[in-house]
Amino acid sequence: MSKKITHIYKRDGSLVPFEKDKVTRAIYKAAAEIGGHDLELSQSLSDKVVAILENDFPKEIPSVEEIQDIVERVLITEGHDRTSKAFSAYRQKRKELRDKRHSGKVSHLPYKNAWETLWWNIDHSCETVEKLNAHVKNGTFPKLVSASERRYSEEISNIALAVEEAKKRGVKVVLIAGPSSSGKTTTTDRVGKILGKRDIELMKLNVDNYFYDKDQHLHDKYGDIDWEGPEALELPLINEHLKDLVEGKTIHVPRYDFKTGTRIKDQTDELSVRSDQMILIDSHYGLYDKLTENVPSGFKFGIYLEPLTQLKRLNGDFVEWTDVRMLRRMIRDLLHREFDPTKTVGHWHYVRRGELKNIIPYIENANYIFDTSMAYELPLLKHCLFAFMPSTVEAYKNDPERQDAYVRAKRVYRLLNEIEEWTGGDSVVPHNSIMREFIV
Repeated sequence: MSKKITHIYKRDGSLVPFEKDKVTRAIYKAAAEIGGHDLELSQSLSDKVVAILENDFPKEIPSVEEIQDIVERVLITEGHDRTSKAFSAYRQKRKELRDKRHSGKVSHLPYKNAWETLWWNIDHSCETVEKLNAHVKNGTFPKLVSASERRYSEEISNIALAVEEAKKRGVKVVLIAGPSSSGKTTTTDRVGKILGKRDIELMKLNVDNYFYDKDQHLHDKYGDIDWEGPEALELPLINEHLKDLVEGKTIHVPRYDFKTGTRIKDQTDELSVRSDQMILIDSHYGLYDKLTENVPSGFKFGIYLEPLTQLKRLNGDFVEWTDVRMLRRMIRDLLHREFDPTKTVGHWHYVRRGELKNIIPYIENANYIFDTSMAYELPLLKHCLFAFMPSTVEAYKNDPERQDAYVRAKRVYRLLNEIEEWTGGDSVVPHNSIMREFIV
């Protein structure tokens, strides 16, 4: 049942009457920026925005930001990509003006970053499977790799600048967080190197060393262990060590062997941090409150990472972000944890459950959000994984208790079937690329 939108929430939380004409004017001005002056078309597009608000939007009273998001969505789906980009640029300029007047955390969510990625893909002719495959077939794939890497490097520089500004405000701990296989390790390392050149000392605390031994975890009936929740980490010890580091004390970090699933006995690494240094942590749960609850919020700067892949499949659906990360992790587990890719697919329900419970709800704690997708990665991932996929699908096909794994395996197998494999070797990928975490 449709509803009538009569009011909206402004950014300051105040309730004001909804005026459709403002939506029309915003669309018209964005179109005018690129030479379009069709008021009738602008009115038609604003009608579509209102229709979504009244028929499909779950809230009775939307916010200004939510309406603007729908405007961008309508412009994209109706084929007005350039107008959508102009509208987004206007929003960004307004945001920058607000940021100069106010301090605090960013308010955007990952799907907003996804729009930026979509526009970048459109500009580089790789927003569909067909166009991505054309890069492989026509020999322009290396150019796409170079362009994607430049985009990533520019964003790394932006993050480093944001951390530098945070240090000036007295921040002591930088948290790089995000769901599995988002590229936290490479991003952490590269941010650290840039800041090092700016005379900002970083000291990395790898919380993966704080996993409990595998015999301290419950096993399911398949012998699998849920490593994906923060409870798999010794949180009290992490907090104790963080508190000591912030206070200038020395700690002894345990060493963890992922091949055996145990801490290495009688081996620790001594660690301390000077007053002019910052502690750097990359962890799925970096934004999880209890991971750093002993550190005052004013001493922390949170960065959220996730590959927000924007690629339309042959059936018109967009590739699911979680599928890209699962493909990445299948390779990483094979290389570094001696996991067969089939086992990774079967384990993925633990990953998703942990993300939805302990990662996604804490995105609002981030000061910066970064899309780590690479437009060129699927042809490379196919080269590394495709041979494993038929047996992975078969492994779960006739198991009524593992149909979740079967559905996942079948879905990514179909995806890889659509992708043109890159067989030209990995020399096109820079040595410091985020993709070096996920290719053989």
